[in-house]
Amino acid sequence: MLAPYACDPAHSRGRRHPEPEAPTRNAFQRDRDRIVHSTAFRRLVYKTQVFLNHEGDLFRTRLTHSLEVAQLGRSIARVLGLHEDLVEAIALAHDLGHTPFGHAGQDALHECMREDGGFEHNLQSLRVIDELEERYPGFDGLNLSFETREGVLKHCSRANAERLGEVGRRFLEGTRPSLEAQLCNLADEIAYNAHDIDDGVRSGLLRFEQLEEVPLVARYRHAVLREHPDLPVKRVLAEAIRRMLSDQVYDVIDATRAALEAHRPRDVDEVRRLPVLLRFSPTMRAQSDELKRFLRANLYRHPQVVETTERGKRVVRELFAAYDHDPREMPADHWQDGRKGRRAIADYIAGMTDRYAIREHERLTGVRLF
Repeated sequence: MLAPYACDPAHSRGRRHPEPEAPTRNAFQRDRDRIVHSTAFRRLVYKTQVFLNHEGDLFRTRLTHSLEVAQLGRSIARVLGLHEDLVEAIALAHDLGHTPFGHAGQDALHECMREDGGFEHNLQSLRVIDELEERYPGFDGLNLSFETREGVLKHCSRANAERLGEVGRRFLEGTRPSLEAQLCNLADEIAYNAHDIDDGVRSGLLRFEQLEEVPLVARYRHAVLREHPDLPVKRVLAEAIRRMLSDQVYDVIDATRAALEAHRPRDVDEVRRLPVLLRFSPTMRAQSDELKRFLRANLYRHPQVVETTERGKRVVRELFAAYDHDPREMPADHWQDGRKGRRAIADYIAGMTDRYAIREHERLTGVRLF
């Protein structure tokens, strides 16, 4: 049953371009379906999460990460009476604007675009669904509902917010997005913390014993080993992560229920005027932050990861320089519209998969980096 503070597709703020309602789907289901059928969504399967796609078939990609966020989000939304279809749509779309080579690619592209407004993957995700997808005869983009677009735009500078209209207004007024959007933001964090532990140990860059340094993980590891002392490491890790995920989900549910009880929002508009309500308890928040610090120090800054991501940055920088020197190296539809300038180059590179960027770089420079 939908709670009064949840988003209701029957009362959506609508789409940028008016369309007749679908006869068999609500507005958020329609958004979700458009995202799943988009070109940008399909490309996520070959975009880096932490490990480049060619480094192993079992590591997470942006696509599997997005699916895990959607699964966690729907599980929590169902209990809290939020709109599951909206949560799923936001979760599946939140990384559509991500560059090849993960955050390293974003950093390199931001450097290249510094004098032209910079680059930020979150804002690029909105750009993808508002402008860059080309599927419909009557408009550019996917023409998603305001509520989905609001959830995709997790953060935004004041300068960018001023030109985004209604969807950017909350960054100027200091208000919050819907609970469904807040939930996706937290589900994103829960998902990547958990699967980066798994991928880190699987890769050999993290030692199983290192997890003793992280109380949030260590207590589940100890519990599993007490109950199953002869269990192989791979299964101990999987079970410890499963228990950690479950407890984080229950913690979010309990902490959010307490916040909702304290503030008693009557509708989604009142939610927007209140503090963030979809939250961890203070204890779990501190433990999750500690886990993030551990992963940053021991996985994301691991010499092997840094060495690989530096090569990814070089690919992005040199691709940008090559296209900037001769835009005709890009497909015609990316350079013929002169009004976009260097933003067209950023759009083209951001849309690349890891493997396509590597091939293009080798074609243009004659250098093989991977």
